[in-house]
Amino acid sequence: MTTQLAASATDAGSRRPAGEGAHRTPSAGRPPARRRLENWRIRGELAILLGPALVVFVSFVILPVALAAYYGFYKWSGFGTPVDFVGIRNYVTILTDPAFHEALGHNAFIVVGSLVLQGPLALGLALLLNRKMRAQSLIRVLIFVPYVISEVVVGLGWGLMLQSGGALNGALEKIGLGALRADWISDPALAIWTLLIIITWKYIGFAVILFLAGLQGIPEELSEAAAIDGASYWQIQRHIVLPLMGPTIRIWAFLSIIGSLQLFDLVWIIWGQYVASTAGTSTMATYMVANGRNAGSFGYGSAVAVVMFLISLAVALIYQRFVLRRDTAGALTGGTK
Repeated sequence: MTTQLAASATDAGSRRPAGEGAHRTPSAGRPPARRRLENWRIRGELAILLGPALVVFVSFVILPVALAAYYGFYKWSGFGTPVDFVGIRNYVTILTDPAFHEALGHNAFIVVGSLVLQGPLALGLALLLNRKMRAQSLIRVLIFVPYVISEVVVGLGWGLMLQSGGALNGALEKIGLGALRADWISDPALAIWTLLIIITWKYIGFAVILFLAGLQGIPEELSEAAAIDGASYWQIQRHIVLPLMGPTIRIWAFLSIIGSLQLFDLVWIIWGQYVASTAGTSTMATYMVANGRNAGSFGYGSAVAVVMFLISLAVALIYQRFVLRRDTAGALTGGTK
């Protein structure tokens, strides 16, 4: 009888699921003090790695925005502590000022114009330069050179060439096209288009290099397989290359939009404070400097800076929500399935 009970116990033990007890993690048996030590070690590593970046971000981004929002509620000349509290009067003035509306419209025009003009042109150049050709590296360098030239040099150079008696009108006279002479800078009907062309010349090199980097990441096997199946060059570009270039194009468009909303240096250098408003090339940034620092009203200028920040932030959030969502969804970790 005793032998039978022992055999039954042995059989029951052998029938126990093999995975029973295997779900215990190694850390489950660790002492609480050791687990706390590991948690503090992880927190210390995060603080060391992220601390300097957070300090720089807070000091040079969050704090200036907060101070600008604070000064925007005062009528402040820039000296001493602001004491003349005006509430939201500065913001009401900004939102009801026709000059600010005009500047905002110019920014919107530059945003749309840059996307429509630079995008297809840069993509075409990138597709051309992605093929094997003579002096390929030299052509890439020449296209990228305008992007690395200082905005001051670009503004002064174009400003001198586009004056009424400048090099462009002089060249038109020399080749018998004097009828095409124009006031490229001061004519309100032409100045905004002149600005758009200068911006395209200046920044198209960045777009071309970015698109070339995206093209280098597309496997050549896809194009070769499509060519074997009988697809033409343009069919390959349309149905294979362009869809795979989508993330790169969307990132470039985002950078172009934000840069166009913050445009200042080229306009200020070429047109200046007063010509920009009369020639129809003023932007939100030039409006801020002209009506803030140059007018001795730093409180009003701070309010304009806050409005610019909110507009840029709203555009960035909307773009990320509806355009970049497909690109950022795969990069997020820790989400639930």
